[in-house]
Amino acid sequence: MAAAVTACCRGLLRRRGFGLRASAGFRLAFPAASGGLARAELPGQAASARGLSASPALLHAARRFTDKHEWVSVENCVGTVGISNFAQEALGDVVYCSLPDVGTKLNKQDEFGALESVKAASELYSPITGEVTEINTALADNPGLVNKSCYQDGWLIKMTVENPSELDELMSEDTYEKYIKSIEE
Repeated sequence: MAAAVTACCRGLLRRRGFGLRASAGFRLAFPAASGGLARAELPGQAASARGLSASPALLHAARRFTDKHEWVSVENCVGTVGISNFAQEALGDVVYCSLPDVGTKLNKQDEFGALESVKAASELYSPITGEVTEINTALADNPGLVNKSCYQDGWLIKMTVENPSELDELMSEDTYEKYIKSIEE
């Protein structure tokens, strides 16, 4: 797993004030709800393994949401971007996806494509700053994946995470659910 933390990720972690120590094993430490540090040790790792302290947003795949209904989950410094269930339901059956080319550099809130449905068209906006590393090519032949599996098979793009602090500005899943309820009233 330590090898999965790429050089890019190491640099981002260092810029955010987290140190990396080389060792055979490591632990993740992050703020716990109680105010202390919660530790997640890897299976089979001794409690005495040296630590890797990192922002959980950089290393695990919790979804973060925008007020325009895009989501991003980050794993090993790669963000996967899609639209929320609320957005896909509002759009109806998606019939076409326009996505950027790999290598496109995006700033947070840049328009990067569009989804067209039988009811409407909707622009897509980048939740974070980074470079597109992959597009979901399956959507060219089957754009309905956005409706069937918006959080898994219907993802739109993958991108680097240039500014990890932008993740902190996005809504958690719980906050997003409250936001949805407030706009439905």
